[in-house]
Amino acid sequence: MNKKAKIYIAGHRGLVGSAIYRGLIDQGYSNFILRTSTELDLRNTHEVAHFFKNEQPEYVFLAAAKVGGIAANNRYRADFIYDNLMIQNNVIHQSYVHKVKKLLFLGSTCIYPKNAPQPLKEEYLLTNVLEYTNEPYAIAKIAGIKMCESYNLQYGTNFISAMPTNLYGPNDNFDLEKAHVLPALIRKIHLGKALENNEWDMIRKDLNERPIMGIDGNASETTILKTLSMFGVEKNVNVSVEIWGSGKPMRELLWIDDMAAASIFLMNEYHAVTNHSKKEVRNTHVNIGTGSDVSIKTLAHMLKEVIGFQGSFVFNTKKPDGTMKKLTDVSKINALGWKAQISLEEGLKKMYQWYKS
Repeated sequence: MNKKAKIYIAGHRGLVGSAIYRGLIDQGYSNFILRTSTELDLRNTHEVAHFFKNEQPEYVFLAAAKVGGIAANNRYRADFIYDNLMIQNNVIHQSYVHKVKKLLFLGSTCIYPKNAPQPLKEEYLLTNVLEYTNEPYAIAKIAGIKMCESYNLQYGTNFISAMPTNLYGPNDNFDLEKAHVLPALIRKIHLGKALENNEWDMIRKDLNERPIMGIDGNASETTILKTLSMFGVEKNVNVSVEIWGSGKPMRELLWIDDMAAASIFLMNEYHAVTNHSKKEVRNTHVNIGTGSDVSIKTLAHMLKEVIGFQGSFVFNTKKPDGTMKKLTDVSKINALGWKAQISLEEGLKKMYQWYKS
């Protein structure tokens, strides 16, 4: 990409898109097209077509998506498949119509079968059944991969796909009704620490920043305690924090700025397969990850140390664990010349400092 190239980042205010935006600026790119979801509804085919016709971007980072943790994925199944299919169908198709030079479609490693061999290689896609709780989201992302591959083969486009592992960093979603495991743990343990130290100013500040079920820092202590209890932060003799599941599932976690660096690297160095002489073209997507993982229990205790929480954890085994292990094989992107730089220990400290500020 030329430093002056016209770049559209779909979802530039989200966790993924904002990191790509920061990363591009740091590398000297300056010609951006940006729209918020209120300015441009990517689910609306007419709006997206009008936008591409007017703006004519040269490069597209497709980071816009409806995302959430186990609870949100399972509860809003129709929303997750509809919204994501509409977003990617519109953006990918209009990128073809308006001759975008290159597009990067970003998905997730939840595309792989629930019981796939570990670590997850790109070739394991569509070899078995998916994890039920996030099946609609995963199917949408698989459709995006196949859409990019199909447009490349039929129309000669240069549309590539990357599947990052679990991501964390600035601008993550800390809504306890919808958050992924890491931001949910950070917030709950942070509130638990404030509760055990009787730091009500900190609790009220947190709730004013991010109300829980409409409850903000202006509510009474009784109401706040009841609300926190609903999400597993409780004070009896001591403070305890509830964690969904057994704590045994293993999770790979990638610092968001590493993911952004990998995305920009792939946009510059990795190209689509358009060779019609091949009998079959499959699994052209690229995993982005660290290649190492930790259990949710270990992660919780690492955060406990970072945050300074003295209370206890309660593992609610009546709640789903989700996929037990989801470690990516990153040999493909490593062979291309990219490796993650930020350790989990360093990343957790950076994440909590950002959250506090």
